[in-house]
Amino acid sequence: MAEIAVAPLEELPPGTHRLVETETLSLGVYNCGGRLFAIEDRCSHDDGPLCHGLWDVELCTVVCPRHGATFDIRTGDALTLPAYEPVRTFPVRVDDGIVKVDVG
Repeated sequence: MAEIAVAPLEELPPGTHRLVETETLSLGVYNCGGRLFAIEDRCSHDDGPLCHGLWDVELCTVVCPRHGATFDIRTGDALTLPAYEPVRTFPVRVDDGIVKVDVG
């Protein structure tokens, strides 16, 4: 299992998110009301950056800054056009106080 260490949990409190980049992958890690989620930073509509868009902590959604498609951060599902395909999601866990994402 390939994992990415994101940050100590106290650096990712509820209502915040962080962009994480590796050589092959960029993802957004979100704390929605105390629950942690990770999605690929790539809009399924046009492959543009997704996690730079506005996000709603209560609904746990993010809006693509390029064309306005909305995605559910918890599931990756596209909620509005022009996107209709989901984005990839990744399991997140906390191990010894460190937020980690399983990128497979």
